Amino acid sequence: QVQLVESGGGLVQAGDSLRLSCAASGRTFIMGWFRQAPGKEREFVAAIRSGGNTYYADSVKGRFTISRDNAKNTVYLQMNSLKPEDTAVYYCASDLKWDGTSWHAFGYWGQGTQVTVSS
Repeated sequence: QVQLVESGGGLVQAGDSLRLSCAASGRTFIMGWFRQAPGKEREFVAAIRSGGNTYYADSVKGRFTISRDNAKNTVYLQMNSLKPEDTAVYYCASDLKWDGTSWHAFGYWGQGTQVTVSS
């Protein structure tokens, strides 16, 4: 069983930066971030394998950077040039295999952290 604990959300203005962190208690292979805005489906944001391969949603490419510290079993999401449409609850997710970017492919989830970007 893997437990994930996110931190780093908050209220910022458009154009600002924010960094999210997620610490995992157990073994992970793929770690990623999803987000869910009110009334919308949960959507993929970014993911990273233990070896460093990264994946991004088109909407965040060039603005967000995912990284991980395997020694600390922690994944980070650096979010730059934030936009109001980035406002959502951000969830950390992990799994022991890579099976695509659907949220169904991740078996472990954090509790979520709110990110609000004002215009």
